[in-house]
Amino acid sequence: MAKLFLSLHVLAAILAIGPITVAASMFPRLARTAPTPETPALLHKICHSYAYVGAAVPVLGIATGAALGVLSDAWLVVSIVLTGVAAGVLVVVILPGQSDLLEPLEGGEGAVAGEEKRRAARARLAMTTGVFNLLWAAVVVLMIVRPGSTTGA
Repeated sequence: MAKLFLSLHVLAAILAIGPITVAASMFPRLARTAPTPETPALLHKICHSYAYVGAAVPVLGIATGAALGVLSDAWLVVSIVLTGVAAGVLVVVILPGQSDLLEPLEGGEGAVAGEEKRRAARARLAMTTGVFNLLWAAVVVLMIVRPGSTTGA
């Protein structure tokens, strides 16, 4: 059963988290340079939709850890915490930030002030997306290296 859970966990991570990281990384630049709003809107939809599928990754990871008897290992606990932080960043900052940038400027703001706010919002979103991607990179390294593991990997 552990091999099945591990296989599903890795597949879910590749098929769900991979597209989110790519789409989220492309969004800030294309929110500025795309000739039409459809491209950033599609990237936002990818991030939003795949976030639901991505919920399977920690569920399958915990099932794998339980089947292998390593749920209390430090590397797995740290991975779970980092995954929770990454999920929080996605749900609380990235997805709402993308939604905000997809909305047209309010009519009451001047064009220069409004564009300056959008530029700052894109920069914050790009930085936050970088943090999100680094969190996932750290989780991947922990999954491969598994500090203190007795498997010799």
